[in-house]
Amino acid sequence: MRRILRPGVPLATMARRDIDRLQGEIEELFADLWQVPRFSGARHGFRPHVDCFHTAEPHQLTVVVELPGVDAESVEVVVEERSLTIAGERRRPRVEGQVYQQMEIAYGPFQRRIQLSEDVDVSGASAGYDRGLLTVTMPIAERQPQRERVPIAIRRSS
Repeated sequence: MRRILRPGVPLATMARRDIDRLQGEIEELFADLWQVPRFSGARHGFRPHVDCFHTAEPHQLTVVVELPGVDAESVEVVVEERSLTIAGERRRPRVEGQVYQQMEIAYGPFQRRIQLSEDVDVSGASAGYDRGLLTVTMPIAERQPQRERVPIAIRRSS
C-alpha cells in the first residue's frame, strides 16, 4: 500500500522542499495554537511577526521581523541548513513602585525559526535594524551550499 499525503501524489515522489514547507506550516500552526489570551496568565514572552519575500532582481530572500522595544545587541540571527533562527529577549522596563492597571504588552525571551524556501549564500547575508524592524537579506545560492551554522551580525541604522 502506498501512502498518499496529497491527493494523487505518492509520498515517495514528493519533493523534499514540499515536505520541509509542510513541516514549517505545521510548526507555525501549533505555535499559533499555543497563543492563549493574555488575561489567563499562562502566556510568557512574545512571538514577533515575520514577513518573508523573494525577489528576482536581485535574486534574494528577505525576512523582516517586528521587534519593537528590543535592543539590537540582544538579538541573535543564525542561518543554517535552509532555516533562519532569530532569538532574543524584550525586557520589561523597571519602574519603582509600579502598580499595573492594565498589562497587554508581552515581554520575555523569543525565538522564531523560519524555513527558507531556497538555498541561500550565507557569505552574502546581511542584517539591519531600524525603528524596531530587523531586516535580513540572503542572496539565493547558485549551487548547493555547505551545511554549516553561521551567525549574522546586525548593523544598526541611525
